[in-house]
Amino acid sequence: MKFSLQALAAAALIASAPWASAQNVAIVNGKAVPTARVEALAQQMAASGRPVDEATRAQLKEEVILREIFMQEAQKRGIAATEEYRTQMELARQTILIRALFADHQKKNPVTDAEIKAEYDKFAAANAGKEFRARHILVEKEDEAKAIIAAIKGGAKFEDQAKQKSKDPGSGANGGDLDWANAASYVTEFSEAMVKLDKGQMTETPVKSQFGWHIIRVDDVRQAQLPAFDDVKPQIAQQMQQQKMAEFQKSLRDKAKVQ
Repeated sequence: MKFSLQALAAAALIASAPWASAQNVAIVNGKAVPTARVEALAQQMAASGRPVDEATRAQLKEEVILREIFMQEAQKRGIAATEEYRTQMELARQTILIRALFADHQKKNPVTDAEIKAEYDKFAAANAGKEFRARHILVEKEDEAKAIIAAIKGGAKFEDQAKQKSKDPGSGANGGDLDWANAASYVTEFSEAMVKLDKGQMTETPVKSQFGWHIIRVDDVRQAQLPAFDDVKPQIAQQMQQQKMAEFQKSLRDKAKVQ
C-alpha cells in the first residue's frame, strides 16, 4: 500500500493537533483531569440551549480544574468518609438513575404525529360551533336581580349596573364582560339561558345557578376561532408526553410491593 507525501503530512498534522491528542485538560497535583469532563459539561450546556464556543470551553476547562482542586482538598479532609456525604451521594445516584430511566422510557415511547393529530381533533370537536361574547350581573337574591332588570329596561346601562352590583369580582369590574367562550364553559343553567338569546338580547327573568342569580346579555355571536394545528402541535406533544410519563410512573407505583 502506498501513501502520498500529502497524505502523510496531513496525518502528521492531525496527530499533532492539541485537540486530537490531548486526553487530559491538565495535571493537578500529579492527578490527570480528563478532557471528557469538559465535554460532559459542554454537552449539558448545549442540551439546555446555550451555545458552546471557544470562550465557553475555556471557562469549562477552568471549572473542571477547580473542581479537581476542591475535590482533592475534600478528600484530604476525610469528607468522603462522613455519613452526610454518603447520604448525599446516594441521593445523587438515585437522581441520575431515575433521570436516565425516564429518558429511556421517553425515547422508547415517543408521542407520534398520529396521536397528536387525534388529540387536536378531539379538542376541535369539543370546542367547535358557536362562541358567545356575553355579559352577566350576579347577585344573591332573585328580587335584587329583578330590580336590576327593571332598571336596565328603564334606561340604566347594563355595564354600570354590573360594576355597581355584581358580586362576581372578575367580570363585575369590567362591566360584566365574560369575553368570548363557548356554551360548555359555563354551568348548565347559565349556558341553557345564554344560547336562547340573540345578539344584543338580555334575559327577561333572572337565571338561577349554584352561584346565585344571573342577568345575562349576549353582545355578539361567532363561529369558534380555533388555533391552527401546526401552531399548537408542540404544546400538545409536550402535554401528551407528560401524560405518558405520569402514566408510566403510576404503573410502576401500582406494581410495586410496598410494605
